[in-house]
Amino acid sequence: MEAQALRASWDGAWRDLGTKLTGDTLFDALLARYDEPQRAYHTRQHLAECLLHFERERAHAEHPGEVALALWFHDAIYDLGRHDNEARSADWARQALLGAGVAPEAAERVHALVMATRHDAVPEGNDARLLVDIDLAILGAPPERFAEYERQIRVEYAHIAPEVFEPRRREILSRFLARDPLYLTAPMRARLESTAHLNLQRAVDP
Repeated sequence: MEAQALRASWDGAWRDLGTKLTGDTLFDALLARYDEPQRAYHTRQHLAECLLHFERERAHAEHPGEVALALWFHDAIYDLGRHDNEARSADWARQALLGAGVAPEAAERVHALVMATRHDAVPEGNDARLLVDIDLAILGAPPERFAEYERQIRVEYAHIAPEVFEPRRREILSRFLARDPLYLTAPMRARLESTAHLNLQRAVDP
């Protein structure tokens, strides 16, 4: 997704919320976050892939603008030394929406959507299920993209010794593999579930 398409997605999300955001400060700040040097997977590439999946599935969203903005913010804060990145990203999203005049209930829903990307509980609500499925769409990517994703994750955790990283990584992927179903929305399950299982099985049992 080119910069122009990213901008169109951004502007469209705010229109869906009935708000016109003035200036480029927030847009530029978010893109700067996704371009940070410690990132290899959680980059503008991941954001763009998520937004492309969303455009394909947006008809299934109850509040499409909220889902789109939750995607924009879901990895806004990415500090490998902390465990509260989603909470800090969600707080930033809520603050930004309230500052732009978005209704408090919508800002709270976006906050909850970003928090759902912790993947530590079954998401509640149609929009949360859609958002989580989009965030996990990489697991069902074509094998060459999945392999690239795995390399990118390893780069992000290059400071972790292989004998520590590899079993932890297999454990994480095994938990996703054990989910039945992995994808909670019917269209994404139909598109991605079988490929995701193949990708994950190969990664867990190389």
